[in-house]
Amino acid sequence: MSQFRYQGRDASGAKVEGLLDANSEAAAMEQLMRRAIIPLQLEPHSDRKLLEFKSLFQAKVPTTALLLFTRQMQSLAKSGIPLLQALAGLAEGQDNELMQTTLLDLREQLVQGHTLSAAMNQHPRVFSSMYVAMVHVGENTGNLDEAFARLYRHIEQETETKRRVKAAMRYPMTVIAVIAVALVVLNIFVIPQFAGMFAKFGAELPLPTRILIGTSNFFINYWWLLLLGIVGGIFGIRSYLLTDAGKLRWDRYKLKQPLLGTLIQRATLSRFCSSLSMMLRGGVPINQSLQLVSDAVDNTYMQQHIVSMRRGIEGGESLQRVAGQSGFFTSLVMQMIAVGEETGRLDELLDDAAEFYDREVDHELKGLTAKLEPILLVIVAGMLLVLALGIYLPMWDMFSAVQGH
Repeated sequence: MSQFRYQGRDASGAKVEGLLDANSEAAAMEQLMRRAIIPLQLEPHSDRKLLEFKSLFQAKVPTTALLLFTRQMQSLAKSGIPLLQALAGLAEGQDNELMQTTLLDLREQLVQGHTLSAAMNQHPRVFSSMYVAMVHVGENTGNLDEAFARLYRHIEQETETKRRVKAAMRYPMTVIAVIAVALVVLNIFVIPQFAGMFAKFGAELPLPTRILIGTSNFFINYWWLLLLGIVGGIFGIRSYLLTDAGKLRWDRYKLKQPLLGTLIQRATLSRFCSSLSMMLRGGVPINQSLQLVSDAVDNTYMQQHIVSMRRGIEGGESLQRVAGQSGFFTSLVMQMIAVGEETGRLDELLDDAAEFYDREVDHELKGLTAKLEPILLVIVAGMLLVLALGIYLPMWDMFSAVQGH
């Protein structure tokens, strides 16, 4: 659901303007006509630049808070408690400040006559487009509790996948952090001591030793410049990744990495299959489902291919054909999609495909640490080799000079 800014004239001829929520420009036009407003101007409304700048400093709601909210809303909707009362109660017991403010605003918008999905659409930092779409389907079908139950299972599965990825990356990240601390200690405390000792002899130092001493001097005398460069680099990279070109290049690079690329691709395809299955099971048309799922995969490069798949579907092609043209899916999953379309059980077969990719992700995660260990050992060995050559080469030269004397 998107926002549209309109200008027009009401039944009395007075000029009116404002914002409204609709799935498309045609739906927005229909809403205005029902309100007896003659539209003069209608255009999509987006504060994208402002939101992108704010997103540099604004944190999202923790997944645990969203998961708890979804479970509570499922229970309250199932028990028949009015939404206004449910949101008020949940806001009072909410620990997260952003989530509490969001729930209070949802309640206020419901009082003003907005639907729950339209109110959630105003908070993209909390609710994704797929989340809003599922709530919208639940409202229209009268199965809001079932929509929240499906969302809970979906978020819980994604959280578990992220937890496994973080667990697999914990060891290599720890090693990298230890290497960084060791470099700082060596440059500040160890290398300057040897540099002072070598300077007393006045001998010409080998190249590795001069590199170490130069690096240490730069680190000590220009640490502020190094710190400024790191902070500026992080800020610049984050700003670039918020642009369309930056997102596209980074997401394409992630899928083509030597070690993590396959893992990221299969985890993303698992999310695609489970999300599409959930949307189809909720009664959302397949073309609209693909549009919403393209936002859920969290990868701009794959998002473009999914949008192309939607265009192919709207052009009369089958899901099997457009999925095959994307080049992302394995032959086994393609067979599942073909059987699902023929038998009318596409949602069930997509769930099976998601389980298949989950098993592949588990297999990749188990072997990830074993693949990274040799690389980390080479890095540590290289650092020790440079350090040993830089320190011991001049010592050997001085020892040889003393023996010759």
